[in-house]
Amino acid sequence: MPKRPEDLRSHRWLGTPTLRSFGHRSRLLQIGYDREDFAGKPVIAIVNTWSDMNPCHVHLRARADEVKRGVWQAGGFPLEVPAMSLSENMMKPTTMLYRNFLAMETEELIRSQPVDGAVLLGGCDKTTPGLLMGAISAGVPAIFVPAGTMLRGNWRGEVLGSGTDAWKYWDEKRAGAISEDDWHEIEGGIARSFGTCMTMGTAATMMSMAEALGFTLPGASSIPAPDSAHARMATASGRRIVEMVWEDLTPNKLVTRGSLDNAIVTHAGLGGSTNALIHLVAIARRAGIPLSIDRFDEISRRVPVIADVRPSGRLLMEDFFYAGGLRAFLNRLASQLDLTCITVSGQTLGEGIAGAAVHHPQTIRTVEDPVYPPGGTVVLRGNLAPDGAVMKPSAAEPRLLQHRGPALAFESYDEMAAAVEREDLDVTRDHVLVLKNAGPLGGPGMPEWGMLPIPLKLVRQGVRDMVRISDARMSGTSYGACILHVAPEAYVGGPLAFVRTGDIIEIDVPNRRLHLDVPDDEVARRRAAWTVPPRRATRGYGVLFAEHVTQANDGCDFDVLGPGPELAEPEIH
Repeated sequence: MPKRPEDLRSHRWLGTPTLRSFGHRSRLLQIGYDREDFAGKPVIAIVNTWSDMNPCHVHLRARADEVKRGVWQAGGFPLEVPAMSLSENMMKPTTMLYRNFLAMETEELIRSQPVDGAVLLGGCDKTTPGLLMGAISAGVPAIFVPAGTMLRGNWRGEVLGSGTDAWKYWDEKRAGAISEDDWHEIEGGIARSFGTCMTMGTAATMMSMAEALGFTLPGASSIPAPDSAHARMATASGRRIVEMVWEDLTPNKLVTRGSLDNAIVTHAGLGGSTNALIHLVAIARRAGIPLSIDRFDEISRRVPVIADVRPSGRLLMEDFFYAGGLRAFLNRLASQLDLTCITVSGQTLGEGIAGAAVHHPQTIRTVEDPVYPPGGTVVLRGNLAPDGAVMKPSAAEPRLLQHRGPALAFESYDEMAAAVEREDLDVTRDHVLVLKNAGPLGGPGMPEWGMLPIPLKLVRQGVRDMVRISDARMSGTSYGACILHVAPEAYVGGPLAFVRTGDIIEIDVPNRRLHLDVPDDEVARRRAAWTVPPRRATRGYGVLFAEHVTQANDGCDFDVLGPGPELAEPEIH
């Protein structure tokens, strides 16, 4: 049965004949609203991660107004509430340190105020999972408005993709192949509009997976941020959230085992960011559904990469949109999906993608003619990563997928960064670069340091890829034979902590194996001599993070924010 006005959560704040409700209503009148604006209407929180510090989100101030227009049209009462903006470009040491902060803030913004439904505005890497995690825990109807990707970059007639081409041309600059003036021209042409990275980085991956999970209107994740369709989508989302409140369409009805698998199929077919494994595990955990990183490997073994988008492919998200976007992409993978899953549209996923056509078949390929065969994302295990490590073979040189070589081990990022610039560094293309202490606690926050730079000596010899292993993450826009998220991390005494320069490491991607060829008794001796590093954080949120964060294979969420009994609604006195 549809809700009645007296069933609305906000009714306890605004609709009762009490002194406290008098106070709430009088404060809305203080702002300039009339009682007719809010009486008996769903209160919709527009959770906005707009910030001048976040170039991916600078248009979300306008999008919030467009969402409001839709809410008003549908008979709701919209109120914009700001939330922390996680700018991947600006925040140090990493936005991953603050993803859980945003998730907590979103949950408490909704829980503590008269909110019947929420529209979540975000897109830059960690904002999508942070907003979804918070909304799932809060439990009110919620719809996600993805920020959208920026326009294609350009330099001297060459199409540029953010992140991916920055790393590429940085190595060309280090090798002396391009000049400082060339580099400055690239700097001015690689990011031509507001919006997120237009490669298949973490932003595009997570926005797409949010749609596959059912949290966006059909096709919303593919619209470029500057396109006029993006503004119309925001308004349509505003209209729809009001209907969702009356229907009581809450996140627990969207996040199911089937929709989680749909998101993983989407990730596999897109050649998506390795960061998605951590985020989806955390999202599933908030919904009370156990999800192992091994599920990504299982699904990747049967789903090829069919989106020809960098870094696994050649093109960019603007091309993907013109080719038909995510609806057409999902239609190509329909046989791999649970089409019965409900979405925020009120339709099933199958109904939402029905009839979607691919307009450029070289951009969105078929499973018979993929960009990369099944196995674009893999989970490796072995004595070096007993709880797993992650790799994207589709973005690596094939020669490195089965490799055996000596380690060149570094205890810290600073040590590594200084060493790789030395001309006399004792390193060959067969070495395995190893970075320790860059995980959830070691970073802290698990920074995107995992695409370790190729040593300058090798760059000048023409080497552009080599095996690199760390407990860090890497940007979804990155590429190369990078093995990431090694768990447990070195900082807590995981096996990575005991790797020494010269040790032989074996990587066998077809057999999903990551092995340190050192006798067990020698590893035991090194473990006995190892001491626990001092805690990096000394105050505030950093201390809370260190005390409660879980490891990468468990989603890096806080142990106190998992599923369990819902918190009681706040008392209104």
